[in-house]
Amino acid sequence: MYYAATAPTYETREAMSPAPCKWFGAGLGHQSSSVPMPGGNPVGLLDWLASWFGGRRRYRDVSGLAEADADLTRERVDTGGGPLKPQHLRQAVRDARLLPKPQPTAGMWVPGQKKKVMSQREADRLFSATFRTCNRNLRDLTTDEEQLRRYGLPVWKSEADVARALQISEGQLRHYSIHRQRETSPHYVTFALNKRRGGHRLIHAPKRRLKQLQRTLDALLVKKLPVSTFAHGFRAGRSVASNARQHVGKAIVIKLDLQDCFPSIHFGRVRGLLVALGYSYPVSTTLAVVMTESPRQPVAAEGKIYHVPVGPRVCVQGAPTSPGLCNAVLMRLDRRLAGLAGKHGFTFTRYADDLTFSGDDPAKIKLLLTIAACIVREEGFRLNPQKTRVLRQGARQRVTGVVVNDQPGLSRTERRKLRAAIHRLDPADEAACRRIEGKLAYLQMLNPDQAAPLRSAFVAARGRG
Repeated sequence: MYYAATAPTYETREAMSPAPCKWFGAGLGHQSSSVPMPGGNPVGLLDWLASWFGGRRRYRDVSGLAEADADLTRERVDTGGGPLKPQHLRQAVRDARLLPKPQPTAGMWVPGQKKKVMSQREADRLFSATFRTCNRNLRDLTTDEEQLRRYGLPVWKSEADVARALQISEGQLRHYSIHRQRETSPHYVTFALNKRRGGHRLIHAPKRRLKQLQRTLDALLVKKLPVSTFAHGFRAGRSVASNARQHVGKAIVIKLDLQDCFPSIHFGRVRGLLVALGYSYPVSTTLAVVMTESPRQPVAAEGKIYHVPVGPRVCVQGAPTSPGLCNAVLMRLDRRLAGLAGKHGFTFTRYADDLTFSGDDPAKIKLLLTIAACIVREEGFRLNPQKTRVLRQGARQRVTGVVVNDQPGLSRTERRKLRAAIHRLDPADEAACRRIEGKLAYLQMLNPDQAAPLRSAFVAARGRG
């Protein structure tokens, strides 16, 4: 979605059949007899010059690929350096070392010893299992520095640059950026938390060193990724209060929920996002591996316990980088849903995986629900039908835990419970005092007018001691 390149052009066996050679091709109208070369086989002058000087035309042999058409033998590699996708700013800057080499023409002199273009260690890394991809137009992409500067992102051209920025060695970085099929010591501790409405949520907590690495990456990179203005979760200066204020006093509030939001943001999406923002394929792959993980199952084999992956690498709940990546990957979904809402006179916001629409026209409810579900599916996500709610003004309208019927705040029932807790407060119970102080601070953020009388009662209660 982020990194599909222009469709390659193919040559068929029929197109490769011998034809009269021409100097400049039929399009320019300059024809000549073929040029004899050493060995006796004629070649076109332009083809010969392009092969000799390493011209822009490069072809990749695809005759042995399982998915290739039986008539296809070569695909042309786009080395023009234009946009990676139509109407995109990211340029298809390619690593010349990884491009197919020009095939020598019959009779052309070929040097006996080839020039070494990379070290054995670098080659082992580039062609390792971690770096595999089925997209042949992706793996030779290099850094687009102008694109990175356009978004204000750090310019990391290689794994060595990433390691220096993280203040670790390149070997340590590779230790955390290899996808292992048999992990003897996993980098995450996995445990389950019970959900309020039943079921459980798996938490993958990174161990100390990896967590510190991810926190550094979050500060240097993830917090600088582009995010839509409609996202209110995991952002400085935004909160459940700023999200709820957008929907105060509306006749209709529609609440939707993205099902398995973090697990839907898989390794390929993270890598594609980083490639689209200007990073090279090797750097994007390394960063994506560090910030994702597979669900793993312990297996006993060979007298040892191995932790083997039982699913794809995804943004896990528990990693410091997952919330920021979620906002960045969901930016296009946010913009599409906001455009849908604005077209029909509604307001749209998103807090983490909670989508909220609000407006005053009940006739638009069915249309919004139908089109929003289609947009969510097109963006590769799913809605949780059990959490879809349509709230009208005659009932309590709650958005991310905040009542928004007339003004943002807590419900009357919740405020009465808080007042009762203050009335029963033992001033000597420090734990109870801290709990009430936290609740009052939360209410102060939502609605200072509702918090003022309760805070006065709390001060008086503590003075009794």
